[in-house]
Amino acid sequence: MSKRKNEFVSVKDVMQEMLQENRLQKGIDQVNVKEAWETVMGNGVYGYTDEVVFKNGTLLIRLSSATLREELSYGKEKIINMLNEKLGKTIISKLKLL
Repeated sequence: MSKRKNEFVSVKDVMQEMLQENRLQKGIDQVNVKEAWETVMGNGVYGYTDEVVFKNGTLLIRLSSATLREELSYGKEKIINMLNEKLGKTIISKLKLL
């Protein structure tokens, strides 16, 4: 029977290592950003959201309402900050409303 190391590794560290080794972090970020958009913006805005795409630090949101798009465009920086806060890390640097 082999001896076990007395070194403890957290599950979080193991998961992060696995995500990096298998290059899965981009996909996880995409899912997390979509969930954060729905949570932060609420059902009212999410109901008018047709598409959420996160790529290379840019969040693309396609909305079905031109009026809502115009209203949200005034608070882009605040939206980016709220989403990054919800995600727990700064991964969104730019927001495009389409």
